[in-house]
Amino acid sequence: MKKLRIGFLSTAGIGRKNWKAIFHSGNAVVSGVASRDVQKSHKFIDDCQRDFAFAETPRAFGSYEDLLVSPDVDACYVPLPTGLRKDLVIRAAQNGKHILCEKPCAANLAELEEMLAACQKHSVQFLDGVMFMHNPRLSKIREVLDDGKSLGQLQRMSSGFSFYLGDEFFEKNIRVDSALEPAGCLGDLGWYSIRFFLWTLNWQLPRAVSAKILAQAPSGVPTEFSAELFFAGGVSAEFYSSFLTAKQQWVAVGGRNGWLRMPDFVHPRNGYEPAFELNNAEVRADSGAKCPPEADPAGFGHASAQDTRMWRNFANQVFSGQLNEEWPQWALKTQTVLDACLAAGRSGKIVEI
Repeated sequence: MKKLRIGFLSTAGIGRKNWKAIFHSGNAVVSGVASRDVQKSHKFIDDCQRDFAFAETPRAFGSYEDLLVSPDVDACYVPLPTGLRKDLVIRAAQNGKHILCEKPCAANLAELEEMLAACQKHSVQFLDGVMFMHNPRLSKIREVLDDGKSLGQLQRMSSGFSFYLGDEFFEKNIRVDSALEPAGCLGDLGWYSIRFFLWTLNWQLPRAVSAKILAQAPSGVPTEFSAELFFAGGVSAEFYSSFLTAKQQWVAVGGRNGWLRMPDFVHPRNGYEPAFELNNAEVRADSGAKCPPEADPAGFGHASAQDTRMWRNFANQVFSGQLNEEWPQWALKTQTVLDACLAAGRSGKIVEI
């Protein structure tokens, strides 16, 4: 079976989870890992191969450029800091490499537009790494949203995504470095809430947003952020993102007839049978895999987990020979709202979209 050959641009920690997902995808392999230090590439490969070994050991590259021009790489996984992504994504596209990019995709909307224009020009697929978009739970929720009865006319959505890792986080983590992650917690966490709201409303953009930066790092990036989105038809949404509050990742949707909630909308607590609450009843979405007794209930990286599905869907799309034009638009619309929220938070004024 033909398999898509993935090259990792960086040895970032999140790559370990994606390595495992690619291993279980069935239609993709890791063929190379690049770092500015080839020894880091070797160590990353050795560590990952120890637990999830591809038949052919991926090649270690000592520069990003060497991986970008390699004939042994079909697509690039880009977990580099947001502030460094634009030029490398454009170079990857110019070399005919398909791209799966971590989020937020770019430092701002103008940069993302450049990146996507390069992908379109060179006919390469672009997808952002929002794993929950590939979870079978969403199709169940869509049935509820569209049945016209369970929730009825939507009125209000709310979400909270946060974590607190101690004071050392604010001294060393790149997510509070304005050059690397200029949107701070809004980019790292708010991206998910915004994405869910847009998906729920079939990609309708809000007409306006208001926001407040509740706390920020010395570098100026938000570390605690809240925003309100106003859509046509009277629908509104609010979200809270923070590096200062204990871990939570919930979303709620309220209509005139009922409501639904997920306490785990980003990373399901049960990756085998993800569920949501609907009007006081639990609704489960069978992923098609049964959880073995010894398995991690969250199920990261198993054959039917959302991260594995993401990579399988990405590879299948590339092999189809057709570009999925919706995927880049998902990222573009999310970035549009994120930028508006940041502008509203910095100015203290309502920003129209």
